[in-house]
Amino acid sequence: MNIKALTLGLLSISFITCAQNDSTIDTLEEDFSHEVIIADIEIPWGLDFFEDGSFLATSKEGQIYYHKNGATTKVADVPNLYNRGQGGLLDVKIHPDYPQKPWIYFTHASTLGDEDGGHTALVKADFIDGQLSNMETLYKASPNTTKGVHFGSRLEFDNDGYLYMSVGERGEREVNPQDISRDGGKIYRFNDDGSIPEDNPFYTDENAIKAIYSYGHRNPQGMEMHPESGKIWVHEHGPRGGDEINIIKKGANYGWPVISYGINYNGTELTDQTSQPGMEQPFYYWVPSIAPSGMTFVTSDKYPKLKGNILAGSLKFQYLEHLVIDENGVQKREKLLNNVGRVRTVKQSTDGFIYVGIEGVGIVKMLPKS
Repeated sequence: MNIKALTLGLLSISFITCAQNDSTIDTLEEDFSHEVIIADIEIPWGLDFFEDGSFLATSKEGQIYYHKNGATTKVADVPNLYNRGQGGLLDVKIHPDYPQKPWIYFTHASTLGDEDGGHTALVKADFIDGQLSNMETLYKASPNTTKGVHFGSRLEFDNDGYLYMSVGERGEREVNPQDISRDGGKIYRFNDDGSIPEDNPFYTDENAIKAIYSYGHRNPQGMEMHPESGKIWVHEHGPRGGDEINIIKKGANYGWPVISYGINYNGTELTDQTSQPGMEQPFYYWVPSIAPSGMTFVTSDKYPKLKGNILAGSLKFQYLEHLVIDENGVQKREKLLNNVGRVRTVKQSTDGFIYVGIEGVGIVKMLPKS
């Protein structure tokens, strides 16, 4: 091998290693333990709970599972699935007024449309007596593309009954996120029947997609309503560095790719701008990237030291991250369930326990420390 090429290669490896060294997060001397609840979901993507503690879980490969009283049953295989790369069956959400409104919602990469490939779709279905029926596609982003990246997608309701959906920019950063006439790189807001609220920020703009609530996003894979403020919080993947936590505002532009705290994957500069007038700053950003997926606020008394804070999964470093927050930002970070595997989703159940979806492991319950 050419000596110059070998030297450059070693320097590149050294740079990447140093760039990934994160000194701003603590490792617990005594970590939490966990109990495996469902072991046979290879990539558990979405998770949501009914009031009685039973829950629905999605598998990226296209299956929806229902777990109740220790038993797990498959209730659906999702049709029109585009299971490629980061695409597949994604999040699941139960209507907050269930069972008065016996509806569930899920997102998936869908092949519907004239083009090859897929894009993210929102589906509503009835769920009664453990049976799922009447699937209805409420929204389908377009155009399809065969790229296997940046589908999003998380779902969340707010206190007013609006349903929010995140969609990634599908690897078209120069085209989609800053253009409100195009899908991708957006947070959308719907009524619970899939219709579009007339007070959405771009509803009266004839050139805009009326469902858009905010734009300039990259690939949001965490979304949760803050339990006190009622605001929708998201986190999203940056490039190399620059993963962000954002608090969503009506009509706001979150800057991607014009502003970013990250760089290109090959180490070159993406942009020299970290701020611009009219573009929102993140509540927090990670450098190095942790590849965040899944997000929940802890309100349970079962985990006193976690209460009031955020939990987010790390795909890259294979832990559950505890972020201690106040009005000024993130004050402390800790690794929980360290080296457990690629953490895809996290959710606090209605009985106060934390459940985590881990690739290659399944759905686990995080056990409080005695």
